[in-house]
Amino acid sequence: MHRLFDPRASQRSSAHERLYATIELTYTVVDFAAAGLFIIGSMLFFSPDAADPALWCFLIGSICFALKPTLRLIRQFRYLRLDKIDSLARDEQSHR
Repeated sequence: MHRLFDPRASQRSSAHERLYATIELTYTVVDFAAAGLFIIGSMLFFSPDAADPALWCFLIGSICFALKPTLRLIRQFRYLRLDKIDSLARDEQSHR
């Protein structure tokens, strides 16, 4: 059965494993970027003249945080697509 957020999904095939690794790497990079932007933005707020760059850091950091669950959802939809392709390939082989 194909369902979203199945913890075993990453182990279904080598393509699933590669997708899992790619999204996890991207997720980690985005996580560090968001944290770095929030730290930099916080430091910039110590100087009143740097309020605009600080706000931009917070805005971009917030977008990064919003991107994190988006990446996980994208991965789940790609798993479903991979499962469909695998299922079609099995059906084709069984008709031979």
